[in-house]
Amino acid sequence: MSLCVIGAGLSGLAAAHALKSEGVDFVVLERAPEVGGLWRQPQAGERGPGYLSLHLNTNKRLTGYADYPMPDSYPVYPKHSDVAAYLRAFAEWAGVTDRIELGTTVESVTRSADGSWTVVSRDAGGRRTTRDFSQVVVASGHNTEPVLPAPLPGSDTFEGAVLHALDYRDGSDFTGRRVVVVGLGASAVDIAADLSRYAAQTVLSVRRGLHIVPKQLFGMPLDDVAEAPWWTAMSLAEQRRFIEQALLVARGKLSDYGLPEPDHPIFASAVTVSDEILTRIRHGGIVPKPAIERFDGGRVVFTDGTSVPADAVVHCTGYRMAYPFLPPGCPIGPQGSVELYKRVVAPDHPGLHFVGLVRPHGSVTRLVEAQSRWVARIVAGRVTLPEREVMRKEISGYLDGIAGQYGQVQSASIQVNVAPYLEELQAE
Repeated sequence: MSLCVIGAGLSGLAAAHALKSEGVDFVVLERAPEVGGLWRQPQAGERGPGYLSLHLNTNKRLTGYADYPMPDSYPVYPKHSDVAAYLRAFAEWAGVTDRIELGTTVESVTRSADGSWTVVSRDAGGRRTTRDFSQVVVASGHNTEPVLPAPLPGSDTFEGAVLHALDYRDGSDFTGRRVVVVGLGASAVDIAADLSRYAAQTVLSVRRGLHIVPKQLFGMPLDDVAEAPWWTAMSLAEQRRFIEQALLVARGKLSDYGLPEPDHPIFASAVTVSDEILTRIRHGGIVPKPAIERFDGGRVVFTDGTSVPADAVVHCTGYRMAYPFLPPGCPIGPQGSVELYKRVVAPDHPGLHFVGLVRPHGSVTRLVEAQSRWVARIVAGRVTLPEREVMRKEISGYLDGIAGQYGQVQSASIQVNVAPYLEELQAE
């Protein structure tokens, strides 16, 4: 049985390891010249979500693979180059490097009349190859298409540079310049903190407040708190009360830093993990401002009427999930939500599976390993999937439940709660 895995980042390597352990024949197609996904991009100087100041926000103990922990010599939160080296070492330890075709871009994945999957790929030299596989595992991530806001008044005459976080590599590229960073997510706070050490002025423009949490609470990495029995025994309401009180004690109100207060309870949206952003604001390295209203020549004007001169604007406004090589409507349904049984199986496309298309509060590694083991058992015939109608019902129930907590947004459809989700996969 031959199977195609798309992507050789953290998720794709987990899938490869599980498939090999199950005795499944497979090949991994990776468009980059090396394994490691976004973690290897900054050092390679490639365009991508990674940047030179990038470090793990999750601790190494839970981010490393279960059978191959990260080295003791690594700090608790390793930098991108350490993670990239670790992923390469894991691929070699798992014995899957000979199954990986590097520099290979997948152009299309289509299902044939006989139920097999035809994968068309192109190598670094431009040569196209067409191959048939019994099944396909997509492990290429979900930070695919950069999202930029609609043009604001005056943007066509703005004299500075405008870029997305995807194009940002290092703060030293902006030495002595005046930069406005837009957003309050993980990339925005990392990039603003990095810029504040080089730029003449760093302004952080924030439209909507988000909950900002440090990497550690009570001297413990957040991941350790999240899996502690005393924490998992709490209801969601109890967890919210506990963490909001802990944050109030640890850092006070966000409005004390000039940032907008969140308009939603914690865990009703993605949280922003950062040890630096509030400190850099307090030290004057970053100046918080509200949303941008318009541009005026070489100035950026905000909704409160204030303005600043700017040489560049960096939009850290996220990504849109897109899979142009897959059949239309998969895995993103007509309502814009990801529709997968147990967040893995495409019910309308037998033999098409996804690994890593989830977003937890904490490390994703345990989840992708559990997903990979389950997929390997499915492929090997050791697990029988339910009928399509049963799978569709499970998807509908999951999306209804997640919308009740996070709202009707595309990114919410991949949100999972770690402990319950792991129990689901283990039960399968």
